[in-house]
Amino acid sequence: MSIDTLGPLLPAVPFVAALLGLLLPQRSRTVAAVLGIGGAAGALLIAIDLALRVDEPYSTSVELVRFGNLPVMFGVLIDQPTLLVALAVGVVALAVQVYSVAYLADDDRYAPYAAQVSLFTAAMLLVVVSGDLIVLLVGWEVMGICSYLLIGHDRRLPEAPKAAVKAFIVTRVGDVGFLLGIVVLGVNAGSFQIADVVGSPLSTTEGTVAALLLLAGVAGKSAQFPLHTWLPDAMAGPTPISALIHAATMVAAGIYVVARLYPVFSASPVPLAVLGVMAAITMLLGALAATAQDDIKRVLAWSTVSQLAYMVGALAVGAPGVALFHLLTHAAFKALLFLAAGSVIHAVGSNLMSTMGGLRRGMPVTFWSTTIGLGALIGLPPLAGFWSKDAILAAASEETGWVAVLVFVSGVVTVLVTAWYATRLWLRTFFGEPRSDAARHPHEPPGAMAWPVALLAVPSALLGFAAFSGGFETRLGVHDLAHLDASVLIPLGFLAAGVLAAWLVWRRDTAADPARVLGPLRPVFANAFYIDNVQDALVVQPVRALARSVRRVDESIVDGAVEGTGDGTLRLGEAVAGVHRAGLSRAATAVLAGALLIGLAAVALGGVQ
Repeated sequence: MSIDTLGPLLPAVPFVAALLGLLLPQRSRTVAAVLGIGGAAGALLIAIDLALRVDEPYSTSVELVRFGNLPVMFGVLIDQPTLLVALAVGVVALAVQVYSVAYLADDDRYAPYAAQVSLFTAAMLLVVVSGDLIVLLVGWEVMGICSYLLIGHDRRLPEAPKAAVKAFIVTRVGDVGFLLGIVVLGVNAGSFQIADVVGSPLSTTEGTVAALLLLAGVAGKSAQFPLHTWLPDAMAGPTPISALIHAATMVAAGIYVVARLYPVFSASPVPLAVLGVMAAITMLLGALAATAQDDIKRVLAWSTVSQLAYMVGALAVGAPGVALFHLLTHAAFKALLFLAAGSVIHAVGSNLMSTMGGLRRGMPVTFWSTTIGLGALIGLPPLAGFWSKDAILAAASEETGWVAVLVFVSGVVTVLVTAWYATRLWLRTFFGEPRSDAARHPHEPPGAMAWPVALLAVPSALLGFAAFSGGFETRLGVHDLAHLDASVLIPLGFLAAGVLAAWLVWRRDTAADPARVLGPLRPVFANAFYIDNVQDALVVQPVRALARSVRRVDESIVDGAVEGTGDGTLRLGEAVAGVHRAGLSRAATAVLAGALLIGLAAVALGGVQ
């Protein structure tokens, strides 16, 4: 099959699987599983085939519609970074589909769930390969719809619908700016084709406006301050969906789009400065919030917020290829951590670390896989996260200017905090005495759940060594990804300090939560500095109050005027009808009298003639 055919098939295969799956009866588990796994596997095989065959960037396009002089083209624009991201999406989507078969074994709505996962995968792949910004926007928005459906999948959880609505609305707020940014770029270039947009010169003002508008959508999708609040609440969704959203779709989309449109953002200094400030705030905010969570999934969710900020920081210091490198390693170890957390939840029956403890003996595969994932998360050499995170800090240290300094300092401090909360999670979950009856008798999950976890541990451990490959560096468009000089000692020192601090606190009282040392800061961190409450007070409540006021005006004035007019008309009609209304006898007498008079008049007139 030709490359021109394989490119469009990359999102088309899971899309067809999704359409067929949505037509299935709700209880068709076997067929739904075959379609879901087959669609993900097909997309992964196509991505592998393209990665082996494509050496130079290529594109295909056909005109779909025209807005005045602006055509919208459907086609693909595939280069080496595109294929690496597509591979990550395919691997994680396949692992999630296989894992979900066992994880949702008792779910009577598995069939639509599997189809929605396929649609989610297709939408992300459409964003990855699209050569036109309008078509990219379609995939971008379909992901938002799928996130709403999948986060709210478990209707038995009262928090699920609320979390789904919150994710949908917060990301939609950012998407308004994203759409306007696309319009500015398209009008300026006379085309929505990405190749034309990045190649078209922009004035400083136009470039700044377009980039800042796009950043609104990026902040929403990639959960960056101040539009980050939806992501931790999204943990109400099934754990495999958490893995999919956090690792390879949705949140990764914003980072990928900035990297792909990077000439637009680097055309003026303002967007890069905004990226740098946003990254510095978000990485520390997410890490500190993770230190005080008891829900294991919320720890990982805040970790995702923080790790995405590392990627944003790399973009801010002019290293989009390094940002994509961390996107790939993060996809591996974060998918691993969420699926491993799902195995722990499956065994214990709770998300809370306060009900866990001592699980390493009964769950050795999950324990070692989680250990690898957490090691990669904190940047422990030689695991994958070490190489990509170090490359980001090295890129920041090599740049001059306050933005680079801000990203570097915030990144190094976040290394310490990340090491602390990851060590706390590791110790609280797998060591010490069991803190619940279920934790006293743990068990490994079924094979369909255990195998994806074990296999994801391989790239989490080894993917970083790709930094030593010249071919891999060429694919990402960067040089010297691996840094083994004295500069690496700074983040490693902070890492060691964080691990040691958490271990020492835990050793004093293994039954207690190390987060107790946070003292009065613990509720502040647990509530993520109350930003949600501030947004609720400044935005949500005023909007609700305005809506109530508009409703009252509509009901009392608008509806009142319409209903009053109708009532008045009815009363007037009744009054007129009353004037014409008469009794039957009187009416009959009047008719007969009238007829008699007419007859007499006729006779008289006839006699006169």
